Amino acid sequence: MTKRMIEDMEIETSSGNVFADLGLPDAEKLKIKSGLVIEITRAVRRLGLTQEEAGRRMGISQPKVSGMLRGDFTNLSEHKLMECLNRLGYDIEIRVRPAAEPIGHLKLAIA
Repeated sequence: MTKRMIEDMEIETSSGNVFADLGLPDAEKLKIKSGLVIEITRAVRRLGLTQEEAGRRMGISQPKVSGMLRGDFTNLSEHKLMECLNRLGYDIEIRVRPAAEPIGHLKLAIA
């Protein structure tokens, strides 16, 4: 993050990952999971599903759907979130390539 002053206020520019900006562990994974949850939320709304219907379709309980739609996805793995998207009619493509740096990065691209 970079800092700058605007009208006597210190402003920090985001790194592009709010979880990293907050200093949370596993920030890249949290960003991926939050992106998947955003797409799940969009799909549920687009399909006009109730939480109960969405849960049946995704293979999770209604309380987990409720939590997920409120932003609590800590109890769901990236794999389970991708499975949920598949069950809502999404294709998922995972691309692996050599990294430019010694340690690679995770990235979610929504088409």
